[in-house]
Amino acid sequence: MVTRTLGRSGIEVSALGVGTWAMGGPLWDAGSPRGWGPADDEASARALRRAFDLGITLYDTASNYGAGHAERVLGSALGGVRDQIVIATKWGYTFESDTRQATGEDDSPEFVRASLTASLRRLGTDYVDVFQLHLGGLDPARAAALRDVCEELVADGLIRAYGWSTDDPARAEVFAAGKHCTVVQAELNVLNDRQDMYPVLDAHDIAMLCKGPLAMGLLARSSWDDRLPTEDVRSSGVEWMRFFTDGLPSPEFLSKRDAVRDILTSDGRTLAQGALAWIWARCDRAVPIPGVRTVAQAEDNAGALAHGPLTPDQLSEVERILRA
Repeated sequence: MVTRTLGRSGIEVSALGVGTWAMGGPLWDAGSPRGWGPADDEASARALRRAFDLGITLYDTASNYGAGHAERVLGSALGGVRDQIVIATKWGYTFESDTRQATGEDDSPEFVRASLTASLRRLGTDYVDVFQLHLGGLDPARAAALRDVCEELVADGLIRAYGWSTDDPARAEVFAAGKHCTVVQAELNVLNDRQDMYPVLDAHDIAMLCKGPLAMGLLARSSWDDRLPTEDVRSSGVEWMRFFTDGLPSPEFLSKRDAVRDILTSDGRTLAQGALAWIWARCDRAVPIPGVRTVAQAEDNAGALAHGPLTPDQLSEVERILRA
């Protein structure tokens, strides 16, 4: 359980990664937040370095997290150990760095290279390990053309492998047809099982980078007595924000979480550690990438590795309770 391989690429990573969306700080879309509010860069750097010290080797980011800021923070904090880590970043969204404003999408082949060039500069590296299309609902035929550009980037030595961040198995299959596709990034957590995606992973020998493994924080905090700030994306009201409504946990999902809390926290685990343990037990191709902002969060998440996955009986009991 210490390491996992990213599909057919042979790239070996820790069984747990780190997500950096929250480290990017503010991002706005027509006045609506797309970030997690203000970020403390020094705290972020300490958290990243602590995660590395604890054996975490996979770090996921994106060009638009904080309008490029998350990539800069990651590159600065871990630049000295670049040859010991695996960096996965994403492209597809456009933004204005100075104003932290999202400006749209770009699915052109030309933008693939332009975005990678900018990401390499912000990360302070000359290659990316896993380059991911970030536009989850893109037309499959259009995506196939971008997949071909990714193959060119592999040949050029600018990326080692690539994938698609999409929750649609059919779209994941389009990218999986590429020789150097090695991952799909999709949401997976105890409150949202992805039985539809597992056959794709097995059929094409690719891995799943699990976004939202802690359900946007719902599976990390024990109590939610206060409403989240308005600059937090969980207060935005966007249609895909299922786990939170107006800055508070959705009653439906909060109830489901509480129903399985005792199982997740068994054997001395914290709630977050139990949620990660469920993922490892559910799918041996899955690598959760929970976001962190503090050393304490990095330590809590990394502590899940010592406990390992839930037992088969515990996994079955969670299934029985949630699917009853």
